[in-house]
Amino acid sequence: MTLNGTLLASALSATLAIGFGAPAALATTRPASKTPAKTTTHVMTDTQFAKAAAEGGMAEVKLGQLAEDKGDSQVVKDFGKRMVADHTKIGEELKTTAAGDKLTLPMTLSAHDQAAYDKLSKLSGAAFDRAYARDMVHDHITDIAAFKTEAKDGKNTGIKTFASNALPTLEEHLKLARTMYHDVSPHRKAASTAKKS
Repeated sequence: MTLNGTLLASALSATLAIGFGAPAALATTRPASKTPAKTTTHVMTDTQFAKAAAEGGMAEVKLGQLAEDKGDSQVVKDFGKRMVADHTKIGEELKTTAAGDKLTLPMTLSAHDQAAYDKLSKLSGAAFDRAYARDMVHDHITDIAAFKTEAKDGKNTGIKTFASNALPTLEEHLKLARTMYHDVSPHRKAASTAKKS
C-alpha cells in the first residue's frame, strides 16, 4: 500500500538513510513523485492517513494479483498471493474502523498507483520480477514509516489502533520483499548460473 505524496519527507529520508537493508539503488530508481517535494514536516491527519492507507491497500491487492499472473519466479507469485490475502484482510479491517467513524474511504486507485500498475503490467519475465520486488521493498519501507507515525501520534483511537495492529504484518511483508528482491536480482541469478556450469 503506497502512501505516496502524504508521508513526512523526513521520515522517508530517515528510513532510507538507516537502510533497512534495502539496496542503495532503491533510493535512486524510484520516480521523483514517490518522495514528497517539501522538506517541511507534514503530519497527516487520521482521515488523510486512513484514505491513503485504503488507496495503498487496494494497490497492493491489484499489484499482488498482477504478480500472481505475470510473475516469472515462484517467489514472486507466492509473494503476490500473500499480498492479495493480507491486504484484503487489512482493507476490511480499515473499512470497519472507518465505518464506525462515518469516514468515507476511496474506492479506486490513486492516479499514481494506477500509473505504477500500468507500468508494471507492460513488463514480463525477469524484468517484471525485479521491478515488482523493488517496488514492494520501497513501498513497505514507506508504509511502515507512515503506520508507525500514525500508531504513535494518531488522535483517532480506532485509526491509531488499526495502524498499530497492521504494523507486524507490514514488517513481515518487508522481510519477505527483501528476500524476494534478493532472489530475483540479476547478481543472484548470475551466481546461480555460474554454479551450474
